[in-house]
Amino acid sequence: MSKNGLRRRATAFGSAGALVTATLIAGAVTAPAANAAPADGHPSAHGPDRSDRSDRSDREARGAAVAAARAARAGVDWQDCAADWNLPKPIQCGYVKVPLDYAKPHGKQIRLAVDRIGNTGTDSERQGALVYNPGGPGGSGLRFPARVTSKSAVWAKTAKAYDFVGFDPRGVGHSAPISCADPQEFVKAPKADPVPGSEAGKRAQRKLAREYAEGCFERSGEMLPHMTTPNTARDLDVIRAALGEKKLNYLGVSYGTYLGAVYGTLFPGHVRRMVVDSVVNPSRDKIWYRANLDQDVAFEGRWKDWQDWVAENDATYHLGDTRAEVQDQWLKLRAAAAKEPLGGVVGPAELISFFQSAPYYDSAWAPTAEIFSQYVAGDTQALVDAAAPDPSDTAGNASAENGNAVYTAVECTDAKWPTNWRTWDRDNTRLHRDHPFMTWANAWMNLPCATWPVKQQTPLNVKTGKGLPPVLIVQSERDAATPYAGAVELHQRFKGSRLVTERDAGSHGVTGLANPCINDRVDGYLLTGKLDAEDVTCAPHATPTP
Repeated sequence: MSKNGLRRRATAFGSAGALVTATLIAGAVTAPAANAAPADGHPSAHGPDRSDRSDRSDREARGAAVAAARAARAGVDWQDCAADWNLPKPIQCGYVKVPLDYAKPHGKQIRLAVDRIGNTGTDSERQGALVYNPGGPGGSGLRFPARVTSKSAVWAKTAKAYDFVGFDPRGVGHSAPISCADPQEFVKAPKADPVPGSEAGKRAQRKLAREYAEGCFERSGEMLPHMTTPNTARDLDVIRAALGEKKLNYLGVSYGTYLGAVYGTLFPGHVRRMVVDSVVNPSRDKIWYRANLDQDVAFEGRWKDWQDWVAENDATYHLGDTRAEVQDQWLKLRAAAAKEPLGGVVGPAELISFFQSAPYYDSAWAPTAEIFSQYVAGDTQALVDAAAPDPSDTAGNASAENGNAVYTAVECTDAKWPTNWRTWDRDNTRLHRDHPFMTWANAWMNLPCATWPVKQQTPLNVKTGKGLPPVLIVQSERDAATPYAGAVELHQRFKGSRLVTERDAGSHGVTGLANPCINDRVDGYLLTGKLDAEDVTCAPHATPTP
């Protein structure tokens, strides 16, 4: 649920009906009721009965086997990457064909973009390919091989043994990309304040959420029913086969952990080694509505962690020497931006989009505090430059819009969401009282799922299947985007797994951070397959310094 290790995509809806990357989520003026029937031309939102689901599942399993066998024969035609992919040599790129609908493996095919860099060690040291997913849903994994070209010390040992392989999941980037809105409209600013000030404001947001869902169907209707985590897991197995690998070595972060959990459930005998980092709670009860509510609570806790750190370093930042004083400065900033957008472009939605980096990653603690400090000292421009969207960034805006479209499509199609607005209003009003930082923004980002125009699926029951080897689970204790309980839940479901906890830490995506207690265990597992006899608790990585 994030980007690059993985910052979660959050969205706010603008007053003109456009979506903008902000930080979270949105929803109607005199809009039809959220539980109204789908518009004409949309598939029924009601799923098939149990026997139909079972039959389709069987056909999808057979289709996945057909597609994998076909990919194994075809392989990947590796070439130098296109210049506009911005991937340095010697990284190579290619495509793998997969069925749009696995129940119809000989029907329409789509191409998935993949890339790789060979292992840095000898032929005798090579153990195959390590395939990576950074999360989202909607994140591209194509930058993964660049960890080798950039000579990342954290991954140096693993790179000796493995080719590093990334891919764009279906719907993302170069893999049959989907869209829900015009990219330039998507980034127009300023946006409405995510915290509703009236019932009229809520109705306006509901209307925008419904319009966004309809835009997804209008622009990408053929793809939407097939934008699910199980289908992406099937795609992952086809990629495995195209790479010539009998079994998959996999590293998944954030949403990539849920993709790994689903893959491990559908293809337990195809897993060789699997590392999952910053774990989405795989419980059917959590996917996806309640998982997002849990995020709101966790973000508030990590926001307070950052404020405590800022207060401890008041000599540097001058934002207050207590958490309450730092929060007061935040509320003043937020109120000023709500009254009149900073620089004409940065309102509360843009502020949340910028400041949410601090709860996500403590590597953002100092830069965020520094810009906040400059604002309080009278320099507004630094904050405007950091938080304002850039309408002229055509490629970046297209990427942001596509990422948000995939995030929405996968979460809305994966599972059934409440269709009654009263449920959303009750739950988010209650949460906002004690957890105001992200709650309403997150609600608005996800509200298109209440009026989603294609069938919503029943999440897979994640469990240990025959042949599944021990899985390594890594998690920081105070992660905001994927709360710690998710790692515990997956640990219980995947028998024989090991959980490595980074205590008193909260960065999202910890396998890429320098912490020998974690790094050595990840390397050891990927290189030898061995795990500790018991779960491990590691001290936190180094606290940021101003």
